[in-house]
Amino acid sequence: MTEATDALVLDLVEWIGREPRPYSEVIETWRTSCPRLTIWEDAVDRGYVARQLGAKVAITESGAKFLREHGRGG
Repeated sequence: MTEATDALVLDLVEWIGREPRPYSEVIETWRTSCPRLTIWEDAVDRGYVARQLGAKVAITESGAKFLREHGRGG
C-alpha cells in the first residue's frame, strides 16, 4: 500500500470514528471508480471498520488502535 492510500484509510477510519455512520453514507462518500483507490475495501480488509446491525458502520478495536498509533485517537 502506498503512503497516500494509508493516509486516506486513516482519514476514513477517523471520520467513521467520530460517530457510527449509515452504510449508505459511507459508500456514497468514499466510493471511487478508480481500481487503484480501494479505501473502503482496504479499511474493511484490515479490520479497521465493520458493518453493524441496522446498516451502520463503526470502527473496530483495531481501528481505534490504528488511530491512536497515528496520533488521531483518544
